[in-house]
Amino acid sequence: MARKFSLAYLTIPGTNPMDQIKIAKEAGYDFVSLRTIPMHLPGEPSFLPQDDPKLFADIKAALKEYDMPLMDIELARIRKDLDINEYKPAFEAAAKLGATDVLGSVWTRDRAWYTETAGKVAGFAKEFGLKFNIEFLPWAGVRNLQEDITLIDDLNAAGHDNVFVMVDTLHAGRAGVTGSELARTPRKYFNFIHLCDGPAPKDAECKDTVLDNIKDDLMLYTAREARFYPGEGDVKIADMVKAMPNIPLSIELPNLKEIQARGVAGHAKQCLDVAKKYFAANGID
Repeated sequence: MARKFSLAYLTIPGTNPMDQIKIAKEAGYDFVSLRTIPMHLPGEPSFLPQDDPKLFADIKAALKEYDMPLMDIELARIRKDLDINEYKPAFEAAAKLGATDVLGSVWTRDRAWYTETAGKVAGFAKEFGLKFNIEFLPWAGVRNLQEDITLIDDLNAAGHDNVFVMVDTLHAGRAGVTGSELARTPRKYFNFIHLCDGPAPKDAECKDTVLDNIKDDLMLYTAREARFYPGEGDVKIADMVKAMPNIPLSIELPNLKEIQARGVAGHAKQCLDVAKKYFAANGID
């Protein structure tokens, strides 16, 4: 089965949903991934269809016009200063727009609290027929694959069957995750992937580097605005992708220099074109 790709919001940040949908279609993506839960970052535009009936209607019309399915929305963060009840209207609107998934992450090391809270968010998602995918990041609360698996197991034990690990290839590389580790992990944990490349420390050094230096400026800069096209960095993407099932890949590849050079549409297309060439060159069907 041919690989399926989604265009993530952060690849072309600040782009309104209707333009993102159009760009995704014209570049050849199979899905689109929208940010309809705000990050509250300085200068970040808000595109909240749950609060804006006209925006909801415009997004719905664009999805239909370009025959572009909405795969997921982001970002449902588990953090003590955030009110998770605000996610419910976003989930409801996303489901009405045809989404199947929600992306989330954890931003506290208080395991008991984040497990309980993630369960509540999973319950909200379940109410609207959505799957809740939890991403691990080396500077967040859930920092690596094993911590994420433990959280999913705890949530399953509590009766939540709509929760999954979300592997971002950049963050996985920075967290010391290898293809062999992913291959040993039962396929049931995986639902979709974030795809990009970037600099990563050597495997032998990676875990200590990440855990001892989780506020590393270069790590944050790369993640937010300087990721690489597949094959242009140090992440062992092919090993990771081959180790996981054939599930959708959402290309999350912010690179401000490339956007300045190519424009948002050109960058989005280059991301997909390079990814497909990389897959072909590395024998990924």
